[in-house]
Amino acid sequence: MLRATIKSLFARKLRLVLTALAVVLGVGMTAGSFILTDTALKSFDNLFGDVYKGTDVVVQGTTAFESSGQNNTGGGSERKPIPASVLPKVEAVDGVAAADGSIGGTAWIVDPSTNKVIQNGGAPPIGGSWDAAITTLQIEPGGAPPVGPDQVVIDAGTAAEHGISVGQRIKVVTTTGPGEFTVSGVARFGSSNSLLGATLALFDLPTAQKLFDRQGAFDTIYVKADPGVDPNQLASRVSSVLPKGYESITAASAASQQQAQVSQGLGFLRTFFLIFGFVALFVGAFIIFNMFNIVVSQRTRELALFRALGASRRQVRTSVLLESFAVGLIGSVLGIGLGVVLAFGLKALLGALGLKLPPTALAIETRTVVVSLIVGIGVTVVAAWVPSRRASRVAPIEALRESSTPDSSIRRRVIIGGVVLALGIAAISAALFGGASNPGALVGLGAALTFLGVATLSPLFARGLAAVIGRPFRRTATGRLGDENAKRSPRRTASTASALMIGLGLVAFVAVFAASLKASAVKTLDEVLRADLTLSSNQFNPFSTHLADQLRHDPNFSVVSELRQTEAHVGPSSSDTFPIAVDPATFAQVADVPMTAGSLADLSQPGAVLVSKTEADGKGLTVGSQVEMTFGATGAQPLHVVGIFENNAILNDYVISLTTYNANVEQPLDENVFLKIVPGVSPTDAKAQLDAMLQKDYPNVQANDQEASKQQFLDSINQLLAFVFVLLFLSIIISGFGILATLWLSVFERVRELGLLRAVGMARVQVKRMVRIEAVIVAVLGAILGLVIGIVFAWALQRSLSDLGVTELSLPIGQLVVLMILAALIGVLAAILPARRAAKLNVLEAISYE
Repeated sequence: MLRATIKSLFARKLRLVLTALAVVLGVGMTAGSFILTDTALKSFDNLFGDVYKGTDVVVQGTTAFESSGQNNTGGGSERKPIPASVLPKVEAVDGVAAADGSIGGTAWIVDPSTNKVIQNGGAPPIGGSWDAAITTLQIEPGGAPPVGPDQVVIDAGTAAEHGISVGQRIKVVTTTGPGEFTVSGVARFGSSNSLLGATLALFDLPTAQKLFDRQGAFDTIYVKADPGVDPNQLASRVSSVLPKGYESITAASAASQQQAQVSQGLGFLRTFFLIFGFVALFVGAFIIFNMFNIVVSQRTRELALFRALGASRRQVRTSVLLESFAVGLIGSVLGIGLGVVLAFGLKALLGALGLKLPPTALAIETRTVVVSLIVGIGVTVVAAWVPSRRASRVAPIEALRESSTPDSSIRRRVIIGGVVLALGIAAISAALFGGASNPGALVGLGAALTFLGVATLSPLFARGLAAVIGRPFRRTATGRLGDENAKRSPRRTASTASALMIGLGLVAFVAVFAASLKASAVKTLDEVLRADLTLSSNQFNPFSTHLADQLRHDPNFSVVSELRQTEAHVGPSSSDTFPIAVDPATFAQVADVPMTAGSLADLSQPGAVLVSKTEADGKGLTVGSQVEMTFGATGAQPLHVVGIFENNAILNDYVISLTTYNANVEQPLDENVFLKIVPGVSPTDAKAQLDAMLQKDYPNVQANDQEASKQQFLDSINQLLAFVFVLLFLSIIISGFGILATLWLSVFERVRELGLLRAVGMARVQVKRMVRIEAVIVAVLGAILGLVIGIVFAWALQRSLSDLGVTELSLPIGQLVVLMILAALIGVLAAILPARRAAKLNVLEAISYE
């Protein structure tokens, strides 16, 4: 049986390739995700090793928690600055060879040719001091470290891409405002021109202290040990001279902290990519299941002959599973190779978005290979399990006649499909409405079960739906034959369509939910926002508070109201929240915040906080309740609830006053500034004057009216959608190959039928048209199922988030119509090769087939 299985496998090489292709694509995405993130982590490990290469001990302020990296305030966790008086104490510690104070912050470099801020996607604009004693940056020949208040060193990547050279004057905007500096040198990160696409602007220490509001203080002190001194012992000695609120750790520990933050951020990226890899494998499982079902039907006589010659049911089942194991193994090995190629592609895609990884060799870990093999082989074997059981039930008498195994019991299909569908709906409901601790995983499980349930039940209505779809084609004989072929085997038609259903269903879900999110946000902005103009950064980076102070003296504006954001923890939970800070005296004039209890004006009280209705209901908070909010710099702070507001798109779950914010955040920065124009002043003139001032002094900030603010929000969603659609397109490609493979095998299954049609006068072009019509019917069937499920999923998610401000359900009819057309096009393209194969059959050989 083993020899027969191997011969059977390699005797049908095309079938082997078509079946393995679904595994190759799914495993390729999975392996590529691991390879990309492992490579990025390796790059950062090397980078942080270089950064701390000349350092043994690091002195820094303590923090209540490490930043998750999700907050866009331009840095890591909030730490208190170190007084300059601490440096001499550190230098006097026994075993310290040298100690240097260092400054870090945010600095935007302005392109001298366009006078626009240089921004590379999501990469941060880094600023700080040039630390000559400990830096591992290398200044290129012809340059020098910065000296004095008007010199700066920038990274080689920014210099090369924007034509900036040594000696050139450039504008740099820091957290204290804009300034002009001469480029004294261009620096490299070892072999890399930049750090993940981030811009870099470094000044000498006194200048950095002034620019980043650190006069008489440092952000970090780097310590170098005497030869032979153990870093752990030195860290302990340094710690003994530090005032309360500061710590000394080894350079290795500091590097580990940085690596942990990066790993957390890249972990999200890995999960994001892996989701699409598993979606591709899930789609591939339907293809594999369908392929083995067809194979078992085609090999009925062969398997029955094995049974007649003495093979047991177990041996027959094992032979099919062995074949699936071989397909999974071959597909997984090829998929790992494809993963290497995809890793390059994903790296380039991230680079196009601004996240540029250092030029490190790809890291292919043993774990990547093992997981890829287990997942690829496992999915293939599981998908082939039911067909293998069908094969084992082939009776020896089947060897005497050509027939297919009848379809499974309708009752059993209804029961199994109904139970799986019910479980899927229950899982999604629990995630969306039941307050589950891990709703994301439950939604994923529920979606998978729902797709499986619908796929199991779809043969029950596939014949009727295919008849409706095929009705326009029945005007011709070839159209009727294509329609009948699609209806002949509802299970095969439904199984093939189900693969496309998943891909298009997810695309439809994303499209509908995104449209609903955008419609809800636009409605909220129309109802809530009263400001005439809103100031924000292009990449939603925070900006200097000096701009708002300057605008308060502008006669064109009657109200200037800032909005700030920071990272914090609430109560005993270690999960992050991002409270918004506003000025209660002015915010009511630029935004309408519906209150269900208390008032916005009460936020001016010391230690006050507003809470959203959803958060208050979830945690049982009322006006007068106590909330413990932990800030990175100052630790736990008791706050009392003075009001509860309706959720909206402007505010988060918690709102504090600017006074509370400033007392607990070391470097205040504005996220937005809302402006009201003085009555009688022309809005056009006021905006033109403001734009001119921003272009000159704050090119990192732009002023938008309400329509432009809405468009900026919509553009950010559209950019993310484009990225998601590109990744989901992989599953649609797999679905197209599934249709191709199914039609190709069905051509072999219907050799005599096609031969007879040709014998009675059907032309080759008519045979091609018949196969194409069948493919279009199957594809449109999958598209209809997918669009319905996608819309239902989006509706359920929108309803569950209605309390959080997603109040509108919007159907992007144009996009859904495009998806339907795309499905039909996929059917046409997938049918090209099978149709040509069917048309080229030799009539006499086909008729004599037996």
